[in-house]
Amino acid sequence: MPGLPASIRVFERGWLSSNNVLLVDRERSALVDTGYATHAAQTVALVQHALAGRALDTIINTHLHSDHCGGNAQLQAQWPCDTLIPAASARAVREWDEARLSFRATAQTCDRFGFTGTLAPGARLTMGGFDWDVIGAPGHDPDSLMLYAPEPRVLISADALWEHGFGVIFPELEGESGFAEQQAVLDAIAQLDVATVIPGHGQPFTNVNTALERAYSRLAWLRADPARNAKNALKVLIVFKLLEVRTLGLGALETMLAEASALHAAAQQLALQSAWPALLRELTGELAKSGALVLREDRIEAPE
Repeated sequence: MPGLPASIRVFERGWLSSNNVLLVDRERSALVDTGYATHAAQTVALVQHALAGRALDTIINTHLHSDHCGGNAQLQAQWPCDTLIPAASARAVREWDEARLSFRATAQTCDRFGFTGTLAPGARLTMGGFDWDVIGAPGHDPDSLMLYAPEPRVLISADALWEHGFGVIFPELEGESGFAEQQAVLDAIAQLDVATVIPGHGQPFTNVNTALERAYSRLAWLRADPARNAKNALKVLIVFKLLEVRTLGLGALETMLAEASALHAAAQQLALQSAWPALLRELTGELAKSGALVLREDRIEAPE
C-alpha cells in the first residue's frame, strides 16, 4: 500500500468491522484490531492467507468497541497468541462486564475473549520491525489508544482521526466529558510528524493536515450543539445494527432505544420517550434519503 513499509499490511473492512493492521517481521507477527463478531471467520481467513503458514503471535486492540475486538475469540482459538488490550479496560474484560464494555449499551455482540497483557499511554512495543509509541486517545472512547511509529512516520489512529472526521463521542451521550478529550487528542496528533495515517475505518491517507482541519471543524460543530452528536450516534448505531441483521422492525428498533443505554441516552437528548416513534421516523427517513437504508411501512432494510 502506498506510503507504508512492506512489513505493514492493512485489511480495509468497511464500517461494520474495523480495519485490521497486520505487522510482520522476522521474529513475530501482530494484528491490530480484529473486526466485528459476524466477520470473525473472514478475519481468520484473511490473516491465514497473509501469513502463509506462519502463526499469529500477538493481537493488539486499540479499544474494545465490538467492531474492533469481535474477532479476538476466533483468532485466539486458531492460534495461541498473546493479546494486549488497553490497561483501563482490563477489569471489565476479566469480569466480562458487557455493560462496561459497551456491548449491551450499543445493542452489539462480542464473543468472550481473554488477554495476556495490557498497554497504557507511554509504553513502547516493537511490531513489523519498528518501534511504536502508545498514545492515549480518549474522546470517542475513554480507554482508547493510538500507535505511532516515528521511523516510518505512521500513525494507527483507530477512531480518533479518520480522513473525514472521527468516531462518535460516546461519553457525551451519558453526560460525561468527551469533546475536550477529543480536542486534546487532535492537538496531540498535530504535534506528531506523521506521513501516513491508518484509521480505524476507511483507507489509509497521507493528507494529514487536511484531515485534522476537517476534524477540528466537525468537533467545533458538535460542541456548538451537543444534540448533533446524539443524532449522529443514533444514526450510526442504527445503520451498524442493520448491517448486522439486514432487516429490523420499527417496533424492535424502538425496543433497542429503550434497552440499550447508549441509544437510550442519545434518544433522550433529542426527544421525550413519548415522541420516540416520531424521532425514529425522522432519523430513518433521513437515512433512507441518503441511501444508508431502505424504509418500509413497518421496518427498515439494508440496501442491496
